[in-house]
Amino acid sequence: MPPWQSEKNDVDLLPISQLKRAAADTRLEARVHVQLEALTRRDTSNGKPFFEATFADSEGKLALKVWNDSPVFSFFERAAAGLFVEVSGEFATGKFGLEATRWSVRELNAEEREGVLAGSGSLREKQRADFAFIEQSVASIADPRLGALTRLFLADFGERFRRAAAARNNHHARRGGLVEHTAQMMRSALAIAGVYPHLNRDLLVSGVLFHDCGKLWENQVAADGFSMPYNETGELLGHITIGIELVNTLWRKLQQGEEWKAWLPLDPASEDVRLHLLHLIASHHGELQFGSPVVPKTPEGWALHYVDNLDAKMEMMANAYTAAKALSPRIQEKVWPLPGNSVKPLEHYPRGM
Repeated sequence: MPPWQSEKNDVDLLPISQLKRAAADTRLEARVHVQLEALTRRDTSNGKPFFEATFADSEGKLALKVWNDSPVFSFFERAAAGLFVEVSGEFATGKFGLEATRWSVRELNAEEREGVLAGSGSLREKQRADFAFIEQSVASIADPRLGALTRLFLADFGERFRRAAAARNNHHARRGGLVEHTAQMMRSALAIAGVYPHLNRDLLVSGVLFHDCGKLWENQVAADGFSMPYNETGELLGHITIGIELVNTLWRKLQQGEEWKAWLPLDPASEDVRLHLLHLIASHHGELQFGSPVVPKTPEGWALHYVDNLDAKMEMMANAYTAAKALSPRIQEKVWPLPGNSVKPLEHYPRGM
């Protein structure tokens, strides 16, 4: 057996995010199934070679240094980015983040690779439930134009939607993250529509679905991994412009269908419906300085902006609690782009006592 390969398979198999949480306070033995996302060969100050290896799974990233006296060094000499591997060893959190000692590595088989791409069981179930909720919410739209438009989007781009991330860094920056973000926004939007009945529920639900649809190109995750390649479409246009163009393209497709003539006498007029939906996409960042070409100018525009901002901030806070350095038992160091240190939240008062 090669020196870098281990027979140990009785230790816990964890996703990267869970491993980081578990190793925050103690040293533990564990395994992770990951993709080698990047591999860079460097030299120490005295000329000895080493590798900087970055691994990724559906929930996080892990960076490890491979020193030239390590048993795994020869494995990485012939490895390349994109390889799926098992990393097994002792993990602990040091001054440079998560560190591994006495670790081994082996290449995954085809079945194991598919499991890595699908994500952990809990994440798979969450994203499945989130996508089902989106479908359920879309099915409840009463306006036939918006109902047809949203269903057409899911039919034509559902698979691409399931892979996209909601962002590159700050929130839901993972494979399938856009589905999670959209579903949670939709739950909030439906609750707000119940509190403010003058809001156009159908328009708001449609706006949530389409507000970030341009990220299917700007933040698209590779089909065979977790990398998010930059592309000229995303760079030159941005997701807001792409989203407006996509909705217009789908709208023109609807106009060619048999049902379109039956919708002509509907009130509100179809052109007004299209225009208000485009406004939600254009204004959802809330301010010109944050990339929106216009500020929100309708009740639905403001509702969508605040729902989007709220879900992003809640995700950033959750990430901060798991990743930030502790300044005291209940205070953690500021994590960009949050404006200040994170304080441990108050626990729920027990019910039913």
